[in-house]
Amino acid sequence: MTTTTYSVAGMTCAHCTSAVTEELTKLSGVTDVIIDLNAGGTSAVHVTSASALDESAVRDAVDEAGYELAAS
Repeated sequence: MTTTTYSVAGMTCAHCTSAVTEELTKLSGVTDVIIDLNAGGTSAVHVTSASALDESAVRDAVDEAGYELAAS
């Protein structure tokens, strides 16, 4: 298992965290998503998966939810 933290911009509420969690859990190998919401700022998104994830797949999932993966 590996946990990686990503920065996501634009999330402001529980609906936002739900949308991002839903899209990320669709990725193969993802077992858990924990979000530290920073409304109006950049939120920390902790993704636990069986192996390292391709950042472009994470970026696409976050984009599909309507948000933006911020530069690390």
